[in-house]
Amino acid sequence: MKQIIKALSRALHDLFQFRVLMVALWPIILAVFMWLILAIIFWDTFSELIEIGLSALEIRTWFEGIESEWIRNLIQTLIHLFIFTPLVLTTAIVIMALFAMPILINLVSLRDYPNLERKNGGSIGGTLLNSLSAICIFILIWVLTMPLWLFGIGVVIPFAASAYLNQRLLRYDALAIHASREEMKAFFSTNHTSLWVLGLLTGFVQFIPVLNFFAPVLAGLAFVHYGLGKLHDLRQHNLDISY
Repeated sequence: MKQIIKALSRALHDLFQFRVLMVALWPIILAVFMWLILAIIFWDTFSELIEIGLSALEIRTWFEGIESEWIRNLIQTLIHLFIFTPLVLTTAIVIMALFAMPILINLVSLRDYPNLERKNGGSIGGTLLNSLSAICIFILIWVLTMPLWLFGIGVVIPFAASAYLNQRLLRYDALAIHASREEMKAFFSTNHTSLWVLGLLTGFVQFIPVLNFFAPVLAGLAFVHYGLGKLHDLRQHNLDISY
């Protein structure tokens, strides 16, 4: 747990560097722009899906029973925002994982681990495959757990889904440049619980207003700090044993 807290504190410190802030903004801006275009094009379809969801949750009758039109419009707008925000943040973290992680890795490694050998155990193909599988399972989690909302325990779904997506997406990219394939496999298996905890903690940030706009890059930095720190310790330990 100590190393997780250390990784998060270092990530917060790095977040306020100008270069990192620039990296933090463009995935969010691109994701917002993309979903705005989709919302405009498919607004009627989105509205129909929301109505189906309200009916499934058995609150459509209550919603239609509200006499004040402006209150109904307000609630409908809030529902759209409730759906829109996670979609934007999820898209932003995928964009960040695919395109911005090398910048964050270089920032951290050149400053904190300049002598850490780059063994390039990952690849572009591996990153794409990992991202695709993570997104598919993330969507599957949402689909399979939708009935839980009917029993009032669906509130845990966003946190669990975000924790999964964060750790599955970012653990690979954080080590892809520096670790060998064998080191990556060993890291994933021996740090499984810690990666989930880090994914959950960084996932919480996505639900804090204002801070959630920096959540993707904060998560990326945290996983880079944690991954490179553990890799450095592992190699140092193996070196000490060899002597």
